Amino acid sequence: MTPTLALVLAFVVGACIGSFLNVCIARWPRELSVVRPPSRCPRCGYRIRWYENIPLASWVALRGRCRCCEEPISVQYPLVELVVGLTWLTAFWQLGVTLEALRVAVFVTILLGVAITDAKHYLIPDGFTLFGLFWAIGSAVIAYILAEPSRFADPKDALIGACAGAGMIAIAGWLGEVALKKEAMGLGDVTLMAFAGAALGPAMAIVTVFVAALLGTLVFLGVVYPITWARRSAFQQQTELALGAVRVEPPPVPFGVFLAPAAVVTLLWGNALISWIYRA
Repeated sequence: MTPTLALVLAFVVGACIGSFLNVCIARWPRELSVVRPPSRCPRCGYRIRWYENIPLASWVALRGRCRCCEEPISVQYPLVELVVGLTWLTAFWQLGVTLEALRVAVFVTILLGVAITDAKHYLIPDGFTLFGLFWAIGSAVIAYILAEPSRFADPKDALIGACAGAGMIAIAGWLGEVALKKEAMGLGDVTLMAFAGAALGPAMAIVTVFVAALLGTLVFLGVVYPITWARRSAFQQQTELALGAVRVEPPPVPFGVFLAPAAVVTLLWGNALISWIYRA
């Protein structure tokens, strides 16, 4: 197989997996099977034929609308397919046709599904995290047997990292609950960090949590809080200021949205971050 053909195949496979990822994002939060029933229009129930379900191409051919009811098809579908396809293409382009490239591609794909689902539904399905956990440990064992160098954790560190990642986020959630008097972390965040810790190892799991906290703080202070304040009416603000009881209640921020990209950043640049911290 020529290198060019291998890259084309990587993109095509990635786009197809992106199509399946869309199914998982749509169905797992509603506790539906990702196998049955076959794909249907969520508005009119029209059963989508196989030739109407080709990644990227079908959405373009249908002009982004259902063939039956002509209601718009979310742009999320082709975007996810494109991003996952490019992720797989980049992984195999940079790392060659190797197990390491496959591990990177799967890792990023799972985290993309986690981030989108948590952003839309405030939920991290076990289907993503438990599959990721078993994949991380299983692929670590295979890489160890093949003696393939890897940026991922070895089998021993994978097990320790899973415990460290889950334990750290569980403790952070407990402390947040004590301080805020309400739930601060969901179980999905715990299983997500078990997966990330198994893939990255214990040290990088800690880095992931700190990077996620930094990202979350920047987004909250720079985006969420200003938007929330701006949406309040001038009358409300003046009344509350007069009463001396200003209370801004921003919407809850799903932490998985920040843990997922933080894990990718840590995988790619974690060692550089640690070196920079030590030098600083």
